[in-house]
Amino acid sequence: MRLAGMIAEADILTHGRLECGLGRGHAWLFGPSALALEESRPRYQEAVDILELAFSKDQFSYDGQYYKVRDVHVVPRPIQKPHPKFYTGGTSEITYQMAGEKGWGIFVPPLLPWKALEASLNIYKEACGQGGHAPDIVYIRPVYLDDDEAVIRREVEQALLNFLAFNASPVESFEDEKKKQELRAKGYGFYASGALESLARLTYEEIVDQEIAFIGTPEKVIGQIENLQAKGGIGELAIVSNFGGLEDWKSIKTQQLFAQRVMPAFRTSVTEVAAD
Repeated sequence: MRLAGMIAEADILTHGRLECGLGRGHAWLFGPSALALEESRPRYQEAVDILELAFSKDQFSYDGQYYKVRDVHVVPRPIQKPHPKFYTGGTSEITYQMAGEKGWGIFVPPLLPWKALEASLNIYKEACGQGGHAPDIVYIRPVYLDDDEAVIRREVEQALLNFLAFNASPVESFEDEKKKQELRAKGYGFYASGALESLARLTYEEIVDQEIAFIGTPEKVIGQIENLQAKGGIGELAIVSNFGGLEDWKSIKTQQLFAQRVMPAFRTSVTEVAAD
């Protein structure tokens, strides 16, 4: 209920522009939090139920296994009705199914190639279609731009390798086979799959070729975005420009080049869609 009030307050302060991401958390968070791993999804689902009720009902009660509230209402109320759009993300197929059924947007994990995500995204698209919702996929990628490929590699290679190694590092706590079996049994099988560890072993060339990051000239990245559009359902490309310890000036350079050279390539098509 406190979170519902914070979401509503932020929606008011941003004049109805808030988008809200709801995730159940990485597998390695539950041990330090003294919460049983198998409780992650039912606790998450109950919390989502309460949020949705708080925004859609003037007053309500809820009697769940983990959360119980009686005769409550949220103050203030958000500008967007019934609430700001919800997004979620993750690697479990059940998450993509739920997001599609509810008409939520979906965040794509920033370090997985399209092929690793395609099956789950198809589940999401199909669930959206069955529920009469339009897919809204936010595709997150590390991006680095310059006009010279040799300069790009010299400036970004180590930071890119750092970024992948950092994101894979918590998985070291799951190396025990007994722990991996628990992860598979309790809905966190991705963390036992070896996918994150394999990312840390990729070479610079493999990272770029598999489009785990969009690295190259503005023209090359324009082509990569066009290929994404052709796959359908991509509503937004969210770029990560300050990864792996990059110096500020490098991050700023990418943002400037993206705004000056990449974004204009898509403004005409957006305008035409709006006009139609």
